[in-house]
Amino acid sequence: MHETMMNRARLLFLGPLMLSACSVGPDYHPKSAAQLGVPDSWSVTAPPSAENLTRWWQKFDDPVLGQLVEQAAAANLDIAQAVARLRQARESLVISRADLFPTISGSGSYNRTEPLRGGGTTITQSNGTVAILPAQGRDSFALGLDASYQLDIFGGVRRSVESARAQYAASGFDYATTLLSVESEVARNYVLARAYQAQLANARDSLTIQDDNLEIAGFRVQAGLVSSLDQEQARATRAQTAANVPQIEQQYNAAVSRIGVLTAQAPGALKPMLAATRPIPKGPEAVAAGIPADVLRQRPDVRAAERNLAAATAQIGVAKAQLFPALSIGGSISANSTTIGGIFDTISGGLFGNVAQAIFNAGRVSAQVRSNRAATDAAFAAYKSTVLTAMEDIENSIVAFQTAQERERQFAIAFDASNAAAILARSQYRTGLTDFTTLNTQEAALVSARNGLVQARSDKATALIALYVALGGGWDSTVTPIAPPRTPARTTASGSTKLSGPGSND
Repeated sequence: MHETMMNRARLLFLGPLMLSACSVGPDYHPKSAAQLGVPDSWSVTAPPSAENLTRWWQKFDDPVLGQLVEQAAAANLDIAQAVARLRQARESLVISRADLFPTISGSGSYNRTEPLRGGGTTITQSNGTVAILPAQGRDSFALGLDASYQLDIFGGVRRSVESARAQYAASGFDYATTLLSVESEVARNYVLARAYQAQLANARDSLTIQDDNLEIAGFRVQAGLVSSLDQEQARATRAQTAANVPQIEQQYNAAVSRIGVLTAQAPGALKPMLAATRPIPKGPEAVAAGIPADVLRQRPDVRAAERNLAAATAQIGVAKAQLFPALSIGGSISANSTTIGGIFDTISGGLFGNVAQAIFNAGRVSAQVRSNRAATDAAFAAYKSTVLTAMEDIENSIVAFQTAQERERQFAIAFDASNAAAILARSQYRTGLTDFTTLNTQEAALVSARNGLVQARSDKATALIALYVALGGGWDSTVTPIAPPRTPARTTASGSTKLSGPGSND
C-alpha cells in the first residue's frame, strides 16, 4: 500500500517534467565579427590564446612589485565586493532552478478531546444499583502531504534559468575585470613611486652640483674675476631645483598611499617596505610579436558583455511565456487515525489541475515583451561598444609602448650628450674659458635630459602594463570564475582569491 502510494506520487509530480518541450522567445546565438563591426581577423568566439598572461607582473622581474600585486589580488576591497556580487548571482541561479521542480510540503497534527465536567456514561448493574462511568478522552492523529507544480509548457521558467545562468557567468567576468583593474593600478602606482624616487635622486644630485657651482661663482666674485651676477644666477638656479623636491616628495607619498589602500591597508603602511630606492621596473622589449587573433576572447569585459546579451535575450522568452496559458497541477495525500500505529490504514488523496490565461491586462504583458526586446538591443549595443573599445585599448597601448621605447632611446642619447657638455662647461667655467650663462644653460639641459629619461622609462613601464591588461592578462581566461562557498575565501599560490570549491552550487 505504502509503495503504491509513493509510485503514484512520483508519477504525478515528475511526469509533467517530460511534458515541457518548447521554449518561446528567440534562441541566443553568438555574434559574428561582421555583426560586431570588427575585422574578420579578430575572433570573438574562438578559445583563448595559448600565450600565458595570467601573471604578467613576473615579466618585470621585480619581487616587490609581484608581492604587492598578489597581495592586492587577495585582499583588495573592490575585489571583495565583486566576489559578494558573484555569490548573489549564484544564489539567483539556484532560486531560478528551484522553479523547475514541484513544491512539496508536509503537515502533521495530534489532537486530544477531553469530556466536559459531569459527563459520563450511566449503567445499571445486575444487583440493581446504578453506576456512572467517567467519559474517556479521545486521541486523533493526522498526516498530510501537499504538492503543486507549474508546468513549464512554454519555457518561461527555463528561459529564466538560462538568463540567470548567463548573469552568473557575467558576474564572474565582472569579478575578473575588477581583478585586472586592481592589479594594473597597483603596478602603475608602483612604477610611479620608483619614478619619483629616481626624480628625487636626480634633484639631490643636481643640488650637489649647483652647490659646487655657487661656491665657485662666489670665489670668482671675491677675486674680482666676474660680477655678482654669476653668483645670483647660481643662487636662483639652486633655489628652483630645491623648490621641486617637496612637490616630488608629495607625489611619491601619494603613490605609496594609493598602493596601501589597494592592498587593504592604511595609506602609510607600505612606507617602510618601499623606502629603499629601487630602479623603475623594466619589462621585455617585445610583447606577443603579432597580436593573437583571439585576443578579444581573453578580455573579461568583452566576455561579460556577451553574457549580458545572452541574459537579456533569454528575458524576452520569460516575458513572452506570460502571453500563453499557465497550467498547474497539484495533489494532496492525507491519513487520519485514532492510534499512531494505524495512521496508514486509511489514506485518502486528491488531484487537481488549473489553467489560467490572461484575458485583459491593458497590454502590460505585451509591453513587457517589447521592453525586454529593447533591453536586448541595448545589451547588443553595449557588447559591440565593449568590443570596439577593447580594440581601441589594444591599439593605443601598442602605440604608447612603441613611442615610449623610442623616447627612451632618444633621451638616453640626449642624457649622454648633455652630461658631456655639462662636464666640459663646468671645467671651462672653473678656468675662466666660458661664462656662467653658458654653464647654467648646459646644466639645465642636463637636468631636463635626466628627468626626461626617467619619465620615458616610467611611461614605457606604464604602457607595458596597460598593454598586458588590454590583452586580457592578469587572470586565467581558460575558465569562467565561479563563486566560492560561504567560508572565508582561500588564496591561491599566487595570492589571488580562489573562486571555486565545494558548495559553489554552479
